[in-house]
Amino acid sequence: MPPKAAGRCFYEDRHRRRCRVNCSVHRDFLVVLNVPEKESLEIKAEVFSQNGGIILRQQLSTKEDSSQTTTIFSAEQLKKATNNFDESLIIGKGGYGTVFKGFLSNNKVVAIKKSKIVDQSQVEQFINEVIILSQINHRNVVKLLGCCLETEVPLLVYEFVNNGTLFDYLHKQGQGVNVSWKTRLRIATEAAAALSYLHSAASIPIIHRDVKTANILLDDTYTAKVSDFGASRLVPLDQTEIATIVQGTFGYLDPEYMQSSQLTEKSDVYSFGVVLVELLTGEKPFSFDRAEEKRSLTTHFLCRLKEDRLFDVLQVGLLDEENQQEIMQVSILAARCLRLTGEERPAMKELTMELEGIKLTKKQPWINAGRNFEESEYLLYEAQSSYEHGDSSSGQQNTGYDTLRELELIDFGNGR
Repeated sequence: MPPKAAGRCFYEDRHRRRCRVNCSVHRDFLVVLNVPEKESLEIKAEVFSQNGGIILRQQLSTKEDSSQTTTIFSAEQLKKATNNFDESLIIGKGGYGTVFKGFLSNNKVVAIKKSKIVDQSQVEQFINEVIILSQINHRNVVKLLGCCLETEVPLLVYEFVNNGTLFDYLHKQGQGVNVSWKTRLRIATEAAAALSYLHSAASIPIIHRDVKTANILLDDTYTAKVSDFGASRLVPLDQTEIATIVQGTFGYLDPEYMQSSQLTEKSDVYSFGVVLVELLTGEKPFSFDRAEEKRSLTTHFLCRLKEDRLFDVLQVGLLDEENQQEIMQVSILAARCLRLTGEERPAMKELTMELEGIKLTKKQPWINAGRNFEESEYLLYEAQSSYEHGDSSSGQQNTGYDTLRELELIDFGNGR
């Protein structure tokens, strides 16, 4: 990226006068005022090149499909789309950037994300990720439409998803109380399908790395769309894990990843397990507002599961006679995702199939004809849990047991 002095920007140094550029110091947008047009174009071209624009164009020229789906937007286009990045159009803020609602000239509504400054040494990887993500075409993954590289901080343009996040749906203004189990199960299945696609069906496997309810968007029909790939990593085809600086969100982080810094697809699986528990309980992953033994949602959930008191932790009003079996099955899936050893967790593809199977059983009850529910209790797979050292991703402490291995069979007859 262009070098900056403290409190000043690259363009101010270049022109040796007061900066009139809305860059990262001045609103992150390259609009040069009182600078000759030719010089302004030269600056944009220089920044475009430094952000990998030339590499991107070369990549697109060799990929027929991506050239049809990836758009390189100009700075002026996105300035106009957001009314010069009006703060009233901000629809989200996070550790990886700010997202604005934008209106393109063809009336298409988009989400425009200002990411943090890209490390110059990572430009080629950034461009490769733009290419890969722009080729993803899955109904449950937010579509990357293109980018703008004329600004000091590259801008990414995504499809606009209009109904907020799953986090808001569950936790804001009591809305979660009205979210039916049927809707929760469908959302969980759709999110699992998206992650399964990223892990195994994309041209290069992608580890999301920040799976959480705040990164699962909902459209007007409450269809789930996995979003925010600011922390994602492409996995070389000849590798199963990659070493990285630990990144993610407190409460969702895979404890094994935190200890080893070795990122694998199973790190997403652990985070998805937290999402399942959130859907089951309606509680946030961690809260100091709860009693000490309940602050870590995953620890509290697993303890109640061990004690055969699952129904004590479910969101009030969620359980009924019709969904009892489904809730038990999903609870076991969540526990399997939360195993501290990644190798013991199921793959996202397996999780997707099992969630789809649970939905199918609901639609076609004859599948279980002749089977007595009380006689077909569910095996809780061995779930090693070394909690004596705590789980720093969610503030877990020793809960008084070191393993769930003794739970070969759980009697969910009463659930309490």
